[in-house]
Amino acid sequence: MSARAFPWALSLASCTFITCDVAFAAGGKSAGPSEALFLVQIIVLVVVGRLLGEAMVRLGQPSIMGQIIGGIILGPSVFGLLAPAAQSALFPQLDTQKSMADAVAQLGILFLLLLAGMETDLALALRLRRAAAGVSLTGIAVPFALGFGLGELIPSSLLPNPDTRLVTSLFLGTALSISSVKIVASVVREMDFMRRNIGQLIVASAIIDDTLGWVIIAVTFGLAKNGAVDLATLAQSVIGTVLFMTFSFTIGRRIVFEIIRWTNDKFKSDLPVLSAIIAIMGGMAIVTDAIGVHTVLGAFVAGILVGQSPILTRQIEGQLRALTTALFMPVFFGLTGLQTDLSVLGDPSTLLLAVGLILIASLGKFGGAFAGARLSGFSNPEAIALGCGMNARGSTEVIVASIGLSVGVLDERLFSVIVAMAVVTTMAMPPTLRWALARLPMREEEKDRLELEAFEEKSFLSRFERILLAIDHSASSELAARISGHFAAVRKMPVTVLDVLAEDESEGPDASAEKSADSRAHEISERVQSSAEKAAEAQAETKEPGEDDIIHVSVKKRDGDLREVLSESAEKGHDIMFVGIEPTTGERGGYSPRLAAMISAFKGTSAIVAARGRLPDDDQQLRILVPVSGTERSMKAAEFAFVVGKASGADITAVYFRDPSLAASPSRVSDTSNAHRAAFHQLDQIASFYDVEVEKVASQGSSPELAILKHARNGRFNLIVLGVSKRAGDNLSYGAVADTLLETADRSVVFIET
Repeated sequence: MSARAFPWALSLASCTFITCDVAFAAGGKSAGPSEALFLVQIIVLVVVGRLLGEAMVRLGQPSIMGQIIGGIILGPSVFGLLAPAAQSALFPQLDTQKSMADAVAQLGILFLLLLAGMETDLALALRLRRAAAGVSLTGIAVPFALGFGLGELIPSSLLPNPDTRLVTSLFLGTALSISSVKIVASVVREMDFMRRNIGQLIVASAIIDDTLGWVIIAVTFGLAKNGAVDLATLAQSVIGTVLFMTFSFTIGRRIVFEIIRWTNDKFKSDLPVLSAIIAIMGGMAIVTDAIGVHTVLGAFVAGILVGQSPILTRQIEGQLRALTTALFMPVFFGLTGLQTDLSVLGDPSTLLLAVGLILIASLGKFGGAFAGARLSGFSNPEAIALGCGMNARGSTEVIVASIGLSVGVLDERLFSVIVAMAVVTTMAMPPTLRWALARLPMREEEKDRLELEAFEEKSFLSRFERILLAIDHSASSELAARISGHFAAVRKMPVTVLDVLAEDESEGPDASAEKSADSRAHEISERVQSSAEKAAEAQAETKEPGEDDIIHVSVKKRDGDLREVLSESAEKGHDIMFVGIEPTTGERGGYSPRLAAMISAFKGTSAIVAARGRLPDDDQQLRILVPVSGTERSMKAAEFAFVVGKASGADITAVYFRDPSLAASPSRVSDTSNAHRAAFHQLDQIASFYDVEVEKVASQGSSPELAILKHARNGRFNLIVLGVSKRAGDNLSYGAVADTLLETADRSVVFIET
C-alpha cells in the first residue's frame, strides 16, 4: 500500500494541474480566487493525506505523520522542485486564493482541539494528579528552559525580527516542551497499555501537559500580538484565562450539559446536538479571543466539557471524529506541510539549528520526564517508559508553529525547522515506547484492577446512558423514583421524569389540574434527587477525584399520545425505562393494558417496578432478594440489585434455583452442585466490582416461583429483583415464573428486561 501511495499521489497532483489550468482559463485573466481551484486543492490534500496516512499506520506510525509528509511532498520541497510550474499553478501564492484553504485549516484547528478535549480523561488526570503533575511539570520546565535559552542565543540572522527575540524564544520554548496527548494516547492504546498503571500515568501526564500547553500557547499568543512583553497585557491574559477556566469547570459544565440535553430533547431535525456543540465551541473560542488569548484554548476546554456530558457522548464523538478525520485534519496538516520548505536545511547554519533543536527537544523532554518520574518514586524502567512516552509532539507543535508563523514571530525557515523537529520526534516515539513498555512486568494489584475494568467493559448496565422514569404518582412511582436515584448516584445516569397520566386522568381538565400534574411530577423528581444525594453522600469516602458529583434530573411533559412520546424518548437517547405505574395487572390476569402498551412502545430496555406491602422509609432497611440460576439473564438482574444495594446500603441475598427450562433434563447431584458454585463465583466477581456484600443460598425447591415467595417471606425480604425476557406472542409475557410472581407476590418486585 505504502509503495503505491507515493507515485499515485504525485500522479494525482500532476493531473490536478491540468484541472487548475482549465479553471484559470475559464476565469479569464481575473486575479480573483477560483472556486474550482479551491475544490481541487481540498480534494488533493484529502486524498494524498489519506493515502500516506494509511501507509504510516501500516508502518506503525500515527496517520497525521502521513498527512504532514503528504503536504511536504506537495510543497516546494518535492513537487515544487520536480515540477515548479505545476506546483505553483496548483497552490498559487495569491493571497485571496490561499485564504480560502486557510479558512478551512483554521476551522480545522478548532475542530481538532474540540475532539482532543472530548478525548481528554480529566478524571484520570485528577486521580493520578500527584505523580502525573510531577512528571508533566518537570517534563515541561526542562525543555522549555532549553528552548527559551536556544532562542536567546541563536544569531540574529536566524530570527525573523530581532526586536521580538523574547517572544520568539517563548514560542521556541513552548514548541519544545509540550507533548501531543493524541499521539501518546493512540500509541499507548495500540500497545494495550491504556489500563496499565504506567500507561495511565503516561496518558495522565500527557493530558496535564497538553492542558497546560494550550494555556501557555494562549498566553504567549497574547504577548506575540503586542510584539513584546507588556505587564498589563500579560496580567489581562493570565487573569482572564484563570477566570475563564474557573467558570468553565464549575458553572459552565452544567450549562453545557443543559444545552446538550435541551437541544436533544426539544429539536426534531437531524443532528441538532452537533450544531449546538459547534455553537458552544465557537462561543468559547470567541471568549478566549476577547480576553487576549488564542481561540484554541476555548475550543479545547469546550471539548473537555462536552466530553463530560453524561448523555450522547459516544454518538457526539463519532459524528465529530468522522468530520474532523475525513476533512479538517488532512487539510490542516497538509497545508502545514505545504508551508514547510526543507530546502532551507541546505544552509549549514539552519541545518545545525534543526539538529540542535531535535536533540534539545528529545533529550530535554526525556530528561525532564525521567527526573520527574524518579522523584515520584518510580523505578528506572518505569521512568524510561515515561520519558519515551512524553517525547511525542505531532499535532501540538505543528499548531504552535502555525500560530507563530501567522503572527510573525516565526519565519518560514524557523517554521520549517520546528515542523521537521515535530516529525522526527513523533516518528521516533512509537518504537522507543514499545521497546520500553515491553520491559515492564505486570503487578498483582494491576491484574486485579484490570479484571474489574474488563468486567465494566462487558457489564450489562454500562451500555445504558439515560433513564426515563415513567410514573403516575402511585406507590410504585415512589419506589421507582428511589431506585432511579440510586442509579443516578452510582452509574452517573441522568433521569427524565415523565408523567404518563393524560390531562383527563388528572384532577380535572382545567389549568389548575395541569399545574397539579406538573407539581406532582416535580415532587417525584425531587424524590429522585433526594435519593441520589443520599446515595452520593454515603459513597463520598470512596469517590474518585474527578468523578462527576452533579445529579441530573429533569421533567418531561407528556405532550401527545403516550405511545408516540415513549417512542420519541427512546430515539432521543433514553435507553432504559423504569415503569412505576398502577395497576400492573389486568382485571382478568396478566399485565395491565396500559403497562403492556408502554413496554411495546418503548424501543429500549424496561424495568417494571411494582410496590407491594410495606416498604421502609429508610433505604438502608431494604432487604433485597435476587433469584439466580447461573443464566446470563439472572446475572444481569443481580448486577441491577447490586447497584441498588451499593447506593442504599441494603442487605442483598442471592438464592440459586435451577433454571425451569433445564428442570426436565435429569442431572447428577455433583453437576447441580458445580452449577451453583459457578453461579456464586460469578456473583462474587460482580459484587466485588460494586464493592457490596451478598449472602448466597442454594434452594432445593422444584417450583421456583413458590420457592422465591417462601424465601422472601421467611427472610422478611421486601424487594425481589428478577431478570426477565419477553416471550413471543401478541400479549405481554415474561414467562411463567415472572407472570406468576407479579400476580401473587405480597412484597415489592422489580422485573428488569435483559
